[in-house]
Amino acid sequence: MNYQQTLDWLFAQLPMYQREGQAAYKANLDNTLKLDEHFGHPHRQFKTIHIAGTNGKGSVSHMLASILQEAGYKTGLYTSPHLKDFRERIKINGEMIPEEYVIGFVEQNQEVFTAVKPSFFEMTVAMAFKYFADAEVDIAVIEVGLGGRLDSTNIITPLVSVITNISFDHMALLGNTLPEIATEKAGIIKPGIPAIIGAKDSAYDFVFEKKARECNAPLTFASEEWQITNNQKGTYDAATSKGSILSDIECGLKGFYQRKNIPAVLEAAFTLQSCGLAIYEQDIREGISKVISNTGLHGRWEQLAEHPYTICDTGHNIDGLTEITNQLRTCTYRELHFVIGMVNDKDVDSVLRILPPDARYYFCKASIPRAMDEKLLARKAAVHGLQGEIYPTVAEAYAAARKQAAAEDMIYIGGSTFVVAEVL
Repeated sequence: MNYQQTLDWLFAQLPMYQREGQAAYKANLDNTLKLDEHFGHPHRQFKTIHIAGTNGKGSVSHMLASILQEAGYKTGLYTSPHLKDFRERIKINGEMIPEEYVIGFVEQNQEVFTAVKPSFFEMTVAMAFKYFADAEVDIAVIEVGLGGRLDSTNIITPLVSVITNISFDHMALLGNTLPEIATEKAGIIKPGIPAIIGAKDSAYDFVFEKKARECNAPLTFASEEWQITNNQKGTYDAATSKGSILSDIECGLKGFYQRKNIPAVLEAAFTLQSCGLAIYEQDIREGISKVISNTGLHGRWEQLAEHPYTICDTGHNIDGLTEITNQLRTCTYRELHFVIGMVNDKDVDSVLRILPPDARYYFCKASIPRAMDEKLLARKAAVHGLQGEIYPTVAEAYAAARKQAAAEDMIYIGGSTFVVAEVL
């Protein structure tokens, strides 16, 4: 098989949450443990950092990987989902896993995949761990796919566990209250392993405190250790609770919401120092600044054009889109053109309720089975006073927005990771 045939085989054979949703989710680690044993427990051959959370885990994972690269470590990075190429999920020092490795891994192991019947995600985790072991990485940053407790990545024993934040998403699988969701995320906290929580919140912080006590794990709330402020230079100043200051931190990711992620990144970096890793202040500064060039991260308040000013962002739940709408209010434009598509298993009405009512909307449907029908999305939006046109594809919606937007207008593309993926 060539690379495309290999991917076609995987998509046809293995249930994929990215496309199918809840039906593809495996709520246990049975298959993961079978594959891990088959491949000889590759994750034990390198150090790891584990990242969970509702929003921000991708950005935090990429910033930490970038810092480790700047510090001279051969760094693996496992994230999901991908935007354009499956290989984005598995990188070493910012370079995607080679097509030849993907082909060989699938061809050599079709028999075990047929026997175990893993999900697409379970197979991908096994591939990532095997690739990192074969390449002899020094350390790998591992992002949870969904939840934490029962996620396929949760067989690792990391140097540090990081949970970025908790908000409402994937409620059908993780629970309908913030404490229930936090309990699933808290599943990555391991005995004796330092745990960093991005934000302290009385709605759920007791869940992490209880889990940390049970595991005798040192627990830190990054928002209590670091105060992040914007300065007039457009950079961040970070002050610790102990009084020291890191000034003029330039973040390569321009979404205002990154101010909530940076405390977790800084606390994790300094915790890794205490674990014996040689990470210096300059590595931290350069890693945060050069995250895009070092790791290839895309889709976080990413500018696609200047005139009209065009931004895409993968934020797709109520908290993520609240941050985005707040940032949109700070932008200067004559008219806002909003290209939007969503998936069926999100709390669509809550999101639509907060979107700017004076924008011109382009309702569309990403080409995945989970995508909400564009006509239904438009009807739901109308209830909340949002008006626009309907397009059967993302490409047609984006083309229409570009045609109708004047140079002094703004185009925003989002609502779903998959809408952004198709535009990119």
